[in-house]
Amino acid sequence: MTWETKVSNLLGIKYPIIQGGLAYLAYSDLAAAVSNAGGLGQITAMSLESPEDLREEIKKVRLKTDKPFGVNFAIGQHGRPYSHMLDVAIEEEVPVVTMTGGNPAPIFDQLKGVNIKKLVLVAARRQAEKAEELGADAVMVVGQEGGGHLGRQDIGTMVLIPQVVDAVSIPVIASGGIGDGRGLMAALSLGAEGIEMGTRFIATKECIHAHKVYKDALIKGTENDTVIIKRSLGAPARAISNEWTSKILELEENNSGYEGLKGYISGEANKKYIYDGQIDAGFAWAGQVMGLIKDEPTVSELFARVITEAEQIRKKWSL
Repeated sequence: MTWETKVSNLLGIKYPIIQGGLAYLAYSDLAAAVSNAGGLGQITAMSLESPEDLREEIKKVRLKTDKPFGVNFAIGQHGRPYSHMLDVAIEEEVPVVTMTGGNPAPIFDQLKGVNIKKLVLVAARRQAEKAEELGADAVMVVGQEGGGHLGRQDIGTMVLIPQVVDAVSIPVIASGGIGDGRGLMAALSLGAEGIEMGTRFIATKECIHAHKVYKDALIKGTENDTVIIKRSLGAPARAISNEWTSKILELEENNSGYEGLKGYISGEANKKYIYDGQIDAGFAWAGQVMGLIKDEPTVSELFARVITEAEQIRKKWSL
């Protein structure tokens, strides 16, 4: 069976499956493995220290695959400057740039006249419409089931995707709560042209930076083992529930503000959990899809599983 969609054609990939940006985790090993398996792998630019580091990571991906890949720019509320990092992506002529968080308009300005596909992660219909106005080639739409940063209105993927499909003319990529072939087929039936998976790719062999403790938590946990933090900052995000996130919620309940929270929600606190396995000294992003994760396959095994399951559904539907 072929899996040609508007997204696979747009990005030049075999399967309409995109790997999420995954702060501090999405580097060359994972990105190349996803691209080699037929999807679109990504590097997380803003988790790298310098433009030189990004350039080196791009070169590493190209040594490991000749397939298309993307570079993700997480431009969050308290993010650092990124234009010099984007310059590297432009100089290296990366095929795809994706944007998450913040206002993407400056990125579009910097990419004017450049032959790079532009994808924006959104969590609301109006955001998708704005991305299309700015010149996005496609939007990735995340429902409230997703991991990491989400929309402020708690709209689920099943409701949000059709809303956005009806509102924009560019391809829509579904994200949030998707981790298998059933999720892929559900997304396509809602009008999406592909899917983005984040949490599911963490529990793979090629996500080499994720600590075993983190992967085990994803495999052993359920959909009830996540919690939304940072609501008080207007930037809700889903993480694995632990004592650290309980402390964050307590501080939010007491209106501590960003200054009171910053030590608990920092990148360093994130890395203590995901790199070092210190579950009592940090936090880790995860979506409700962890309730569907039962093992740690290779990326190629995961793709084979997803596509086989989706093809079985297509046969059942006689498509």
